[in-house]
Amino acid sequence: MKAWAEDQGVDKAGGYITLMGDPTATLTSKLGVELTAAGPMGKGLISRCKRVAIFVVDGVIKLYRISENEGGADDPAGDDYPEATLAPAMLEAITQLGKDEL
Repeated sequence: MKAWAEDQGVDKAGGYITLMGDPTATLTSKLGVELTAAGPMGKGLISRCKRVAIFVVDGVIKLYRISENEGGADDPAGDDYPEATLAPAMLEAITQLGKDEL
């Protein structure tokens, strides 16, 4: 995760961004976002997480976005249409939260 943070330029974000792994898919399973589509699983992608973005404040989930099958596309992982979980969409949604939610 450290190498990924360095690659993304967020390693010196002062604690504002935390990158976390889920090597045993515990969180993935608890959130119900395990990718179970036949295509990816047939290629050996077992226990992979769908494309998810979560904004958490003091341990409370404030925003939860998932990208999958956007526009009826056969895209169970959200790889073709990830926009809902990318930074611009999340930042826009965060700015729309009321001050009491931050």
